[in-house]
Amino acid sequence: MTREPSFAVLLEKFFIQRLIQQRQASVHTIASYRDTFRLLLEFAQRHVHKVPSSLALEDVDASLISAFLDEQEKVRKVTARTRNLRLTAVHSFFKYAAFEMPSHAAHIQRVLAIPAKRFSRTLVPFLSRQEVDALLAAPGQDTWSGRRDHALLLLAVQTGLRLSELTNLQREDLYIGIGAHVRVIGKGRKERCTPLSKSTRAVLAAWLREPSRAENQPLFPNARGGQLSAHGVHYLVHKHVAAAAKECPSLKNKRVSPHVLRHTTAMDLLQEGVDPSVIALWLGHESVETTQIYLDANLTLKQEVLDRTTPPNGKPGRYRPDDRLLAFLKNL
Repeated sequence: MTREPSFAVLLEKFFIQRLIQQRQASVHTIASYRDTFRLLLEFAQRHVHKVPSSLALEDVDASLISAFLDEQEKVRKVTARTRNLRLTAVHSFFKYAAFEMPSHAAHIQRVLAIPAKRFSRTLVPFLSRQEVDALLAAPGQDTWSGRRDHALLLLAVQTGLRLSELTNLQREDLYIGIGAHVRVIGKGRKERCTPLSKSTRAVLAAWLREPSRAENQPLFPNARGGQLSAHGVHYLVHKHVAAAAKECPSLKNKRVSPHVLRHTTAMDLLQEGVDPSVIALWLGHESVETTQIYLDANLTLKQEVLDRTTPPNGKPGRYRPDDRLLAFLKNL
C-alpha cells in the first residue's frame, strides 16, 4: 500500500511539480502563492501549536482557513479582492491534494466549498488627455533619469503594459524599424506584440542611444543599470504626478499608479471606437469580459448612446406626501 505524503511534502510537490514544472506558472504567481502559504502556516502555528513541518493535512481544515482569511481582512486590513486571491491559492493546492490524497476527499471538499467574498466593484480610474499630457511633460529632459522616466511613462500610456511587463522589458524586446512594436510575455506566459505610434517610436529610438550603465541592462534600468523595482516605478509615477498637478490641478484629486496608466490606454482605445475584443487582445486579457469594466466607466460613450435614442415623454407630477404609516415603512 502506497503511503500518503505528509502535508509538508505535499506542499513542496505542489510548488515544484504542479506550479513550476507542469503549469510553468509565472514568477509572480509563484511569489503570490508562496506569500499566501507563508502567512497561512504562521497562522496555523499560532492556533494549532505545531511547527509548519509537523502539520497534517487534517490540521489545515475549513474552519482554520476561514479564520485565517478573516484575520487577513480584519487585522491586516487587506481588501476583499486580496482575500479572494489568498483563497484562490489555497483552493489550487487543495485541488492538487484531491488527486494525491483521495482518502481525504471529504476534508478537501469542505475547504473547496469556502466561497469567495463578494465586493462592490468601483469604476476604474483613468486620466484625461489633458492629464496625460501634463504627466508626460513633467520629467525633465535635461537629465538621464528624466529622459528614462519620460520614455517609460509614454510607453506605458500608449501600450497599456502591466507594471511587471514594463520592468521586465529588455532592449531586444523593442523593435523600432518598419512595423515598430514591443514584445512581452504576459500572464499565462502568453506572448503578444503591441505596435508603437510614430511619436513613441521616436522617443524610444532616442532612449536607445543613451550609453549603457551596465552589461545586459534592461530597457528601463535603475541608476546602477539594474532592473527597476515595482516600488521604484510607483515612486517615479507619484513624483511626476505631483509635479504635473501644478500645471493640471485635476491630478491633485486622483491617485495615479502604473495600473491607472493601463486603464487610461484602454479608455483611449474605447473612446476611439475600438471594439472591446480588440482591446482585450491589446491588453492581454484572458477574457473579453474583463474589458467590460471600461464600458462601465465610459460615461462619454453612454452619453452618445443616450443622444441616439428617443427619450420617453415624461411629465412632472405634483408631490403628495405618503401616508404616515407607509412613510415609516419606507424609511426603515
